[in-house]
Amino acid sequence: MRRRCVLAFLLFWLTIGAGGAERVFNIRIENGRAPENMRFVRVNQGDVVKLRWSTDRAVILHLHGYDIERRVTPGQIVEMIFEARVTGRFPVHVHAGDPTAGRPAREEAALVYVEVYPR
Repeated sequence: MRRRCVLAFLLFWLTIGAGGAERVFNIRIENGRAPENMRFVRVNQGDVVKLRWSTDRAVILHLHGYDIERRVTPGQIVEMIFEARVTGRFPVHVHAGDPTAGRPAREEAALVYVEVYPR
């Protein structure tokens, strides 16, 4: 476990040193919506992106294209960290439902779009 953490840390710094920047976005979801000024997260290819999520109700967030999913509950901040390798527009959806209770997840409208521009 420690070895993986060290490797991830080194990879993170090598990525930043290769021309990418660390970009941090704090996004608070209230009443099922993100603030207007956070609907589009714009970064450059090669950036290390950190989306820091908080919410007023429990949700499961899914970043398409990068296939990252996180469960966020009130009172906590949950991060999605990734290197923006692929260019394009990638939606973040709230997945509703509870697969563990026999109810399949369904997607709601996109909450946020991550736009990755070529460097």
